[in-house]
This record gives sequence, C-alpha cells and structure tokens, in this order.
Amino acid sequence: MGDRWRVEVDRGVCIGSGMCVNHAPDGFRLDTARQSHPVAPEADAGERLLAAAEGCPVEAILITLADGGEPVYPPEE
Repeated sequence: MGDRWRVEVDRGVCIGSGMCVNHAPDGFRLDTARQSHPVAPEADAGERLLAAAEGCPVEAILITLADGGEPVYPPEE
C-alpha cells in the first residue's frame, strides 16, 4: 500500500489561476469565487497532485503525509 497525502489549499493565498485543475483535474475544483479546493482531504500519493502543487504560481497548495504530517510540498528546507 502506498503513501496517503493530506492536501490543503490556503484560500487566503489562492488566486484562482486554475493551474491545479489543469495538472490534477481529479484532485482539485474551483468554486464560484474561483478558489481552489481539494476534491478530498486525503488522497493516494501521485505525480499529478505533486505537479499541481509545484505548478501553483502562489504556492497555495500544501501536501503532507497523512500519517505523521511530514511535509511533502513545499519541502522543508
């Protein structure tokens, strides 16, 4: 069984670019105010979710391991 990720969007930072939906259409939705939301608070680890987080122009997407909370993206420096 693979890793599970907790996916969050900081709605105070999100500018509604829609890049996350382009990268991971099964992982994110934009609401009527063009704010991004994860489709589910937890998801199987995957390249599309990571690409969505990396492609966010304002780094509004946070991904952590569901078990333990270690950061996946953005990585700790």
